[in-house]
Amino acid sequence: MDYLLKTEPTVYSFADLEREKVTVWDGVTNPVAVKHLREIKAGDRLVIYETGEHKSAFGTATVVSVDAADPKNPQVKIKAGKVLAKPVTLAEVKANKLFADSPLVRQGRLSVVPLSKEQYKFLTGERLSKDSVIACLAGRETASD
Repeated sequence: MDYLLKTEPTVYSFADLEREKVTVWDGVTNPVAVKHLREIKAGDRLVIYETGEHKSAFGTATVVSVDAADPKNPQVKIKAGKVLAKPVTLAEVKANKLFADSPLVRQGRLSVVPLSKEQYKFLTGERLSKDSVIACLAGRETASD
């Protein structure tokens, strides 16, 4: 499964993760976000999204391990991946039909968001399927109407 993890860059940024290489993602308190953290498995792919003034996806990471012994505070160890070639802004996400029903758009304060494979590909700049490209273009056209 793929997930998006939100962080406030003044507290912990993607640059911090790059510098440290590995960190434990914890301190999540929202019950829905905690539920998603408990669902994360080693090997899952992540997109790191910075909130605040940036409001953009900046890079990738991978889940190394999960310690869910405390169900209210799962400890997810993650490893830095790569910086995205181009940050993906919240405006771009909202304009894309792939995210129409996503908690990223519908529940703006949710700090752990499950992603479909196509959403992950869009955020990371990986090649999308033909149907996904059509959905992306349709979303942009709709947003500019």
